[in-house]
Amino acid sequence: MGKIVSITNQKGGVGKTTTAVSLAYALAEEGKKTLFVDIDPQANGTSSYGIQRQTLENSVYEVLIGKCDIQDAIVVTKYSNIDILPTNMNLAGAEIEMVAMENREGLLKAALNKIRHRYDFIIIDCPPSLSLLTLNALNASNSVIIPLQPEYLALEGVAQLVNTIKLVKSRYNPALFIEGVLLTMYDGRMNVTLQVAGEIKRYFGDKVYKTVIARNVRLSEAPSHGVPIQIYDRYSKGALAYREMAREFLSKNKEN
Repeated sequence: MGKIVSITNQKGGVGKTTTAVSLAYALAEEGKKTLFVDIDPQANGTSSYGIQRQTLENSVYEVLIGKCDIQDAIVVTKYSNIDILPTNMNLAGAEIEMVAMENREGLLKAALNKIRHRYDFIIIDCPPSLSLLTLNALNASNSVIIPLQPEYLALEGVAQLVNTIKLVKSRYNPALFIEGVLLTMYDGRMNVTLQVAGEIKRYFGDKVYKTVIARNVRLSEAPSHGVPIQIYDRYSKGALAYREMAREFLSKNKEN
């Protein structure tokens, strides 16, 4: 059964989608059969894989509201070992429809359970909010990875996010745990970066990945070309860092 990991942070602009896209592709590079699931209505993860979201007949939206089976929405990419469950702007209105549905917190889990045996890992890109869509992702997941930019504003929302994870764990998904915390947009030349990174490490301990993702222009350019960073610039600092992070992730999973 594939392990399901949500990439989540309710604060936008911390490299959440970049992490989800890049980690999923890096795992595929390591020979792991991977499914990337986009449940962020902004659909940036979908377009980062070159999928034209405007032309999608089926997406995660149709899956959640029961209009199509998940197998009919999965896109097989031209890249080895990675498939995509895409989304589009229709997902923005899904929560209104989902509120009245039975088992509204478990719709994604029920869908993923049908196909998770095909994959080694399923990586979910969550919305930058603590919404019903995020709740569905956390309910469906084995674990959570939190991308955090080491700045003081980023610390403010951490306690709220951790409390949400605890709430989901107590009410819906007792096995849910924090897989790791990834420091993103890291600039080791700045004192504030070092100070906040120290606070994060004191709070999360060995949950913080040794790999850090430094600020890198190529990482921000890749989505506009519709490819993961490893395709856009294979030897860029961003591509190398996410490969290293994926290996650290796999090493920890092997130990566990």
